[in-house]
Amino acid sequence: MGTIPTMRDVAQRARVSPMTVSRTLRGEGTVGPELAARVLAAVEELGYRHNDWARGLKSGSSSGLVGLVVTNLANPFYAELATGVDRVVSGESLQLLFGSSGDDGGGERRAADGLAARRVEGLVVVPTADDDDFLAQLCHQLPVVTVTSRLADAQADSVTVDDFGGARDASRRLVLEGHERIAFLGLSHASRTGEERERGYLAGQEECGRPRDRARIVTLAADEAEADRQMWRLMSGPEAPTAVFAANNRNTIAACRWVAASGDPLRIIGFDAIRTAGLFRMPISLVEYSAEELGERAGELLLRRIRGGLEEPPRHEAIATQLAHYGAAGTL
Repeated sequence: MGTIPTMRDVAQRARVSPMTVSRTLRGEGTVGPELAARVLAAVEELGYRHNDWARGLKSGSSSGLVGLVVTNLANPFYAELATGVDRVVSGESLQLLFGSSGDDGGGERRAADGLAARRVEGLVVVPTADDDDFLAQLCHQLPVVTVTSRLADAQADSVTVDDFGGARDASRRLVLEGHERIAFLGLSHASRTGEERERGYLAGQEECGRPRDRARIVTLAADEAEADRQMWRLMSGPEAPTAVFAANNRNTIAACRWVAASGDPLRIIGFDAIRTAGLFRMPISLVEYSAEELGERAGELLLRRIRGGLEEPPRHEAIATQLAHYGAAGTL
């Protein structure tokens, strides 16, 4: 990771004084167009981000805002997560602003930068992937808490789920129920969450004496129609799986749609809660945890930093999971 550019670096590159850089970035009309153009060009070349948050601290002012960046606002999981964060920060008279990355690393940067430009006092981020350099740089400019993933160099507080343990328990459960042909429905993007859930699934199989069968590890697309096509291909092959472990609620729903459309039985265990699971007629089990609790813990860690804990070592917390059964699944 390179050195984070400072205002002095911009001044040296543009061959002006730091005061000229400051006045240019504040939009003051006292800087001539030629000098302003040089400053802005240097800002672009160096990737400098104006630290309004730090300037606000020096002046004693506060924006009263905190930001939350998630991957998909349409996913009910993130609505529950946001409820937990908001419950904590609103108690401190802070207002929550939202940004969505759209499951894209570039979108994550734009959303985080946009919120930082509005002088949020801290950010809760659900990373799209392991872009540690970007998030590590962000941690030098304002408090950041990551949710579901932890930075490799541990520069930010984090709240994660016991993804490995929950997936291992689900995997073992399917073997103990007597299933020999089990498929793992993985996530569509690279992330710590997906890796840990796949690792837990494989560990559960191995602990029960099953060899690793990567031929039945399938990545379902985020697109609903494509996910359905992939499910049909998986289930139409020779020796089709009798059970699947889905790595998130989106994949669980895709498996449920296949059962509804085909009329054939399929044992399903999914990771993440589904609010309407109690209405399902088919047997289904879910590795559940509280998304609101994740949000609450992230909000509490963020408040700790905002209140003055910037120099304290990062804290990392994990939320436990439990296997819940719906329909007739608990009796299988």
